[in-house]
Order: sequence, then structure tokens, then C-alpha cells
Amino acid sequence: MRVMLMILLMLAPAQALDPGEALADPILESRARALSQELRCMVCQNQSIDDSDAPLAKDLRLFVRARLQAGDSDADIRAAVVTRYGEFALFRPRLAPHTMVLWAMPLVILLCGGFLAWRLVRQTARQNTSTPSQ
Repeated sequence: MRVMLMILLMLAPAQALDPGEALADPILESRARALSQELRCMVCQNQSIDDSDAPLAKDLRLFVRARLQAGDSDADIRAAVVTRYGEFALFRPRLAPHTMVLWAMPLVILLCGGFLAWRLVRQTARQNTSTPSQ
């Protein structure tokens, strides 16, 4: 039983939030946590600022909470972070003209792969029909 509990604790995601960072207002704190999950740590890059214990992530968490207390909307906070760090700071980049290639690339790759697979099947079928059977 103890081993199972230890394994479950190790598999649980680490939260880098210091208790002193938490806001007293539970609604603002839940918004802060949601925003912190959407923002990428510029040091760790594959972790959100909510999960990262890097000093920059802590600074960003404090920035998000300060902006929430100042009355900024979630969109305003995201825009401020993008202004400072660029689109890369967002785990889900905005759909905009300069990110259109990023959003279209999976579809382009899928279409190219489908076209290549279709040509390969067609070429193989043509070779099978043109080769005499023995």
C-alpha cells in the first residue's frame, strides 16, 4: 500500500507554485492557475509556468497575479506576455496572419502524405497490372 502511494505521488504533476504566491481571492487564483497552464516557461520550454520552478517562471506567475489584481482581463494578460516574449510564450498560439503557417502546417503535411500514399498505391497497382502473371 505504501509503495502504491509513493508511486502515485511520484506520478502526480509537480506544482512549482509557492504558497506565498497564491492570491487570497479564490476566483482570481483559479484564473491565475488557468493562465499559468497556458503560458510556456521560456527557460524550460516544455513546461508551463505553473509547473516550472525556474526563476523566470516565478516572475511570470507573479506578473500574471499582479495583472489580475490590477483588473486586467485574461486576454490582456496573454497579450502583455506575448508583447514581452513573443508568440512562443503561448502553448496555443493565436490564429493570426503571422501564425497561419504554423496552424496550416499539420494540414499541409497530412495532404502531402495522403497524396504521396495515393501515388504509391496507384503506381504499385499499375506495375501489378502491367507485369504478366506466370
